[in-house]
Amino acid sequence: MREAALFGSCPRCGARTLFDGLIKFANKCSRCGLDYSRFNVGDGPAAFLTLGVGTIIVVLALWLQLSVEPPWWVHVILWVPLTILGVIAGLRFTKAWLLVAEYQRRAEEHRHDGSDLS
Repeated sequence: MREAALFGSCPRCGARTLFDGLIKFANKCSRCGLDYSRFNVGDGPAAFLTLGVGTIIVVLALWLQLSVEPPWWVHVILWVPLTILGVIAGLRFTKAWLLVAEYQRRAEEHRHDGSDLS
């Protein structure tokens, strides 16, 4: 499961077709046809990663400032790209991991077929 999340592989066939862009899922696997849209990963990974990466960056920036006292532009050059890379890399991994976990547990969004169950 970790390998599929790490490389953005399809959970069914293993092809690296999970993403259509940097962090956007493809509609379906181009090799086996698995429909990725039936899985609901949601915004949880984005909120969690932004808070986690932000905490790490703030702690490191404070440590750097208190120990070395660099000019302000050093912080900009260091922390802005690291924050962006950390969030994007983390989003790719966690979104893929959650989709693979949903696939393995056969979890998907509820579809109402229109029939009355009463």
